[in-house]
Amino acid sequence: MNHERVFSVRNPWFVTSVGGTIALAVVSILIGFIWLPSANGDFSGHGLWATICSAAGAPSSWYGGGANVAGPAPSEVVVLPPPRHVSVDAGSIGRGATIATQNCSMCHGVLGTVQVTAPALAGQYADVIYKELRDYQNGLRANAIMQPIIHNRSDQDLHDLAAYYASLQRAAPAQPGAADAAQDADAVKLAMQGDPIRNIAPCAACHGQLDRKGAAPWLGGQSSIYLAAQMQRFASGERRNDINEQMRNVARHLTPQEIDGLAKYYAAQP
Repeated sequence: MNHERVFSVRNPWFVTSVGGTIALAVVSILIGFIWLPSANGDFSGHGLWATICSAAGAPSSWYGGGANVAGPAPSEVVVLPPPRHVSVDAGSIGRGATIATQNCSMCHGVLGTVQVTAPALAGQYADVIYKELRDYQNGLRANAIMQPIIHNRSDQDLHDLAAYYASLQRAAPAQPGAADAAQDADAVKLAMQGDPIRNIAPCAACHGQLDRKGAAPWLGGQSSIYLAAQMQRFASGERRNDINEQMRNVARHLTPQEIDGLAKYYAAQP
C-alpha cells in the first residue's frame, strides 16, 4: 500500500492540482483586471493602476485625498421624498399657484405643461422642484432667467411652488409620435440596465421606473431637446448641482448618439 501523503510536493496529483489552480488564477487576473479593461476605450489613457481599480470597482484615489474631486461639494441640498401618507396643505398649493402664474407661466406654461427648452413641471415630484429652486437660488445651478426670478423668494415660497406643481396632473408625452424611439434597444438597455463595464448606472434606478432617489426627477414625457441639453451640460461639467457627481459620472461616458437616444426614449414615455 502507498502511504504517500496527499499534501506533499512528492505527490504528482497534488502538485498538478495546485499548479493548475495558480495558473488559472493568474490568467484570470490578467484577463479580468488588465486586458479587458485596457481593451475598453473608456478605461484607456488612465494608467495601469487606475485601470485595475476601475475593473475592481474601487477608486484609484479615495475621496478624502482630493485628487479626483475638484472644488466644494456641488450642492448642499439633500431632499428626501415625503412619506406617502402626508397630505399637502391646500393653502400652500394656492400660494404656489399665485406665484407660478405671476412668475413662471411664460416659460413653463400656465399649468406647467411641456415646453421645448424648459422642463414640464406638472406632476413633478415636490422634492425635485424644491431642490432645483434652492440650487438656482444659491447659484449652484446657473440660469440667467431663473436666478433673478427666484433670488429673493423665501423658503416657504419655494415649498409652495413645489407643492403646487406636484399637485397638477402630468401632461401627455412631449413627443407622442416618437414611438419608435421608445423601442430603441440601446436606449432601453441604458435606461433599464445601464452599462456596468463603462460605469453607467441604469437611469431607472434613480428616476422612478425601478426605484427613485430623493430629488431625482421623473423624466417621462419631457422634451427630448431639454433632456439632451441637460445631459450634455452634465457631461461637459457645465451643470454641477448633482450631489456626488452622480449624473456627471454617467453622462460623461455616454456618446452623443446615446444621449440623443435616451432623450427621445424618455420623451415618448407617459
